[in-house]
Amino acid sequence: MKEDMKMLKSGLSLLLLAAAAPAYADVLEMKTGQKIEAPVLKEASDALYVDLGFDVVRVPTSMISKRSHKGDSAPPASASEGDCFLTARLPVRTVKELAATYGEGVVLVQTPAGLGSGFIINSRGYCITNYHVIERETRVAVTLFHRGAGGEFSRRRLDDVKIIALNPFLDLALLQLPEQPDFKFRPVYLSHDDDQKEGDEVFAIGNPLGLERSVSRGIVSTRNRSFQGLVYIQTTTQINPGNSGGPLFNARGEVVGVTNMKALFGEGIGFAIPVSYLKHFLENRESFAFDKNNPNTGYRYLDPPRRRKLGTPPK
Repeated sequence: MKEDMKMLKSGLSLLLLAAAAPAYADVLEMKTGQKIEAPVLKEASDALYVDLGFDVVRVPTSMISKRSHKGDSAPPASASEGDCFLTARLPVRTVKELAATYGEGVVLVQTPAGLGSGFIINSRGYCITNYHVIERETRVAVTLFHRGAGGEFSRRRLDDVKIIALNPFLDLALLQLPEQPDFKFRPVYLSHDDDQKEGDEVFAIGNPLGLERSVSRGIVSTRNRSFQGLVYIQTTTQINPGNSGGPLFNARGEVVGVTNMKALFGEGIGFAIPVSYLKHFLENRESFAFDKNNPNTGYRYLDPPRRRKLGTPPK
């Protein structure tokens, strides 16, 4: 304990030399009265490892009286806005904290044929899901989950959801939720890069089998699993029917993929569409625009039959 106190006091003295605290940080209030504002890089059972920018300090949990977050209600300083989505480089935090922060950005998508998941990507109500979740449907409803002051969730169902764009090949769909005068959408942030590696921690939030706001956790098994000409992220994160269209987050709370399928006869073998495909779809959404007056919109035609070789009898 004495050694921990010496290290902590040393770290606090270094903290006082910092020009400014980060705009998006964890706030640790110590039992000794001091306060630390800095991102937590790692959380162990007995200590937190805090990044001061120029040094990493180990803070024993027994010396922390309260922990909160600075900047949860505002975009992080590193956030940038694309054409219709937000990207950011966020600090590493625990799955529990990230789920609480970004859980309101994940929604339940329903059609007459079934249900899936989705996530909001900007303040205008743009929402991502899988194409197969709304395939051949025009009546789409979305349920929002809002956390109240006491921590409880309330539901808000929106029935007049607009379909903006569809890409059957990438299995992606872009929806737009109607504006809510008394409700502010809570978007999630897309990762800047496809920088996840095998073994990196990831987690998903969705509605498997209709079980709302379920959180599952795993690692990246491989980042480049190939299927039918596309590359997917393979993960041990549990993916089930109803998770489709939901976000796959990294340890910073950035979306690195869109969950869309799992191995039928295996456990812990799930797949997600990489964020690079998602960004390409969003940046070129006019090419995949949905036209409700065109009966062919949103349909993927079957491949033509192969040409029969000369001299080969027909089957």
